[in-house]
Amino acid sequence: MLDVRRLNMLRTVAARGSITAAAHSLDLTAGAVSQQLAALRNDVGVDLLRPDGRTVTLTEAGRVLVEHADRILAAVREAESAVAAVKGTVGTATTLAALPSTVSRIVAPALTALGAHHPLLTVTCLVTDQAQLRELALGTVDVVLGQRYHHLPEATPQGVEISPLLDDPLLVVTAADRIGERPLALRELATHSLAVPPSGTDCGQAVLQACRQAGFEPAARYVTADISAQLALARAGLATALVPRTAVDPDAPGIRTASIEDRPIVRRLFAATRRTESADPTTAAVVAALRTAARGVRDGSALTDGHERRGAATGANANPGSGRMPGEPGGDAGRGVPEGVRTP
Repeated sequence: MLDVRRLNMLRTVAARGSITAAAHSLDLTAGAVSQQLAALRNDVGVDLLRPDGRTVTLTEAGRVLVEHADRILAAVREAESAVAAVKGTVGTATTLAALPSTVSRIVAPALTALGAHHPLLTVTCLVTDQAQLRELALGTVDVVLGQRYHHLPEATPQGVEISPLLDDPLLVVTAADRIGERPLALRELATHSLAVPPSGTDCGQAVLQACRQAGFEPAARYVTADISAQLALARAGLATALVPRTAVDPDAPGIRTASIEDRPIVRRLFAATRRTESADPTTAAVVAALRTAARGVRDGSALTDGHERRGAATGANANPGSGRMPGEPGGDAGRGVPEGVRTP
């Protein structure tokens, strides 16, 4: 009988393009993966991979076996979910992939709540902006906090369940003395030097298309996907940035924000899980925590546009986004990372 773990290794090598990359994602050595793939080749009696420069590609037999492996592994996950649903209890381990810009105001509060309600659950959090839904399909992660911009089609990958969380508009961010307290028309930025993401990114494409629809070509003086760099350039008065609302610290000093009134640029945050017939209590708990944190941003914790950010708040608003109320102890819990929650 074919070994499910070996089938997963073959599938991962096919997706990653090399044994080394597959081994890294599986947290194994390349030698261990090669050994298991050699055993799988002996099991089926035919070559499954062929060298292709520095990568490997599937043979015809390998392609056929991977197609079956997809269905076999999906059935295994379905069986695991069905048993978990019968048990009806949250498990002890899961993995979440999240965008860096969502950590402070959504992920940290969600993980803090999970730590309080499910203290035996350990969440490994992978903070990345790279190919998250692919990791979900490969089984590397269990839940993805991802994004789509309004200009992109709403196509959902096969086998993935999408749960909308929050519409997160981009704000105009400048030095505190550069703009007033009113919403701006996007065309008013035609004369600004902008700090924008690369045009090859979803956000960069959204900004570029919106500016062109407003009748101008954006003056991209600084090009970076690093939101902290965009904010630093805006604070220094060197550029105007367009940054998602949830990525702006409400107490960052020396900046002013304004909404875009005529052509808003919106990213839609969502939670994604693998689609199964039976709901898995563990992933359901993670999604519910993310949804609650997103609702807090939308209903009570959203920034007030058009006001200068003067520094740290005091009293009941101290330590926003830290996951700690005034008077609570510090440590990991105070930074919004509860005991039992770890990041790689």
